[in-house]
Amino acid sequence: MAEARTRDDWGRTSSLMALLANCNRDPKKSRAYRPSDFDPSKRTDQPVKGDFNLLREVFVK
Repeated sequence: MAEARTRDDWGRTSSLMALLANCNRDPKKSRAYRPSDFDPSKRTDQPVKGDFNLLREVFVK
């Protein structure tokens, strides 16, 4: 129940943040912001794909 309330609160807050960001942006330089851009529960960060040899070079040497 607490998690649902937190998601609801962030949904409302992220909508206000997107509204403020869109009011203050330059339409020629950037795209319109969406509430999902500011909502931490909606983040879908994709894992970085890389080669195992690259990791070995970075961390072993």
